Amino acid sequence: MVRGSFATMQAENSTEVTFYYVDGQSDSYKIPIPPQQFQQQIAKFLQKPWFIFHLFDQTVMIANSRVIKIEIKPSISQIQGEGVFAGAEKITSMQRGATGRLGVRE
Repeated sequence: MVRGSFATMQAENSTEVTFYYVDGQSDSYKIPIPPQQFQQQIAKFLQKPWFIFHLFDQTVMIANSRVIKIEIKPSISQIQGEGVFAGAEKITSMQRGATGRLGVRE
């Protein structure tokens, strides 16, 4: 595992994308482009019928119509406008269940 400032530099030069499919499966890919560059391409990327990833040993083609959710890390907060909610937080079932109990408040 890479540690220290080199790990930070390495993380900034790649983007991790996770696809969740209608059948409940998911796949994650590390793309060797900075998040800012990925953010500039995302609108065109989402309009394509297929997402194509060239790996070192194979090419993977993902049908856009079979994808129900896409997660991108790190966050690309530069995306703004209608339908974009900045500062959102994901609530887990543990957090929902703890609300009002054990001193946890909303």
